[in-house]
Amino acid sequence: MAKQSIFGRISTLVKANINALIDQAEDPQKMLDQLVRDYTNNIADAEAAIAETIGNLRLLERDHQEDVQAATEWGNKALAASRKADELRTSGHTADADKFDNLAKIALQRQISEENEARAAEPQIAAQSEVVAKLKDGLNGMKQKLEELKSKRSELLARAKVAEAQTKVHDAVKSIDVLDPTSELGRFEDKVRRQEALAQGKAELAASSIDAQFESLEDIGTLTEVEARLAALKSGGSSPQAIDS
Repeated sequence: MAKQSIFGRISTLVKANINALIDQAEDPQKMLDQLVRDYTNNIADAEAAIAETIGNLRLLERDHQEDVQAATEWGNKALAASRKADELRTSGHTADADKFDNLAKIALQRQISEENEARAAEPQIAAQSEVVAKLKDGLNGMKQKLEELKSKRSELLARAKVAEAQTKVHDAVKSIDVLDPTSELGRFEDKVRRQEALAQGKAELAASSIDAQFESLEDIGTLTEVEARLAALKSGGSSPQAIDS
């Protein structure tokens, strides 16, 4: 039952659709980790069961070989006893000849018994050999599945790391439109405009000071004198005299 059980588990695991299991899983990472553990444990169990099965098969084969060899040896003994009986009978020793013929018969009986045992073991050896072959194929299939699982797990972990890195980069530059090459120029232009506005504000503040107001009055006086001289020219009079300083 144990061998049948491990054989059934091997068949089930080899036929398992890993991609479907991963797609149906709520957490593919946990599913992959669990599958890797399951396959690893079942491979260890399968290897132990197969080793035991192979050991039993080798014992059957050894016993069969011994039966075949024993049958051959008993056949040789029967032939030797029969020849000895013929020699004795030829020489007139009938009683001794009969004795060796009886030995030949006993040897032949033993030969037949060994041949029957060897023949009876052959179907069992054939069946056991088939089981071992299937178990070996199943074990190799499980090992391939395990490598596939490990590969998929490594791929999933790599994709997760890439996604995490992309998220960090996106968060770091989310204020920049990476599809617009002028976005950085726009940021720089905005900074220059703020600096220009600051300079303008400082200029207006300086213009509102007391000194600036007095300078403005002097400019007004100069403009008034220029207008008076222009009016005199237009009336036909002489040019007004410049005021002595």
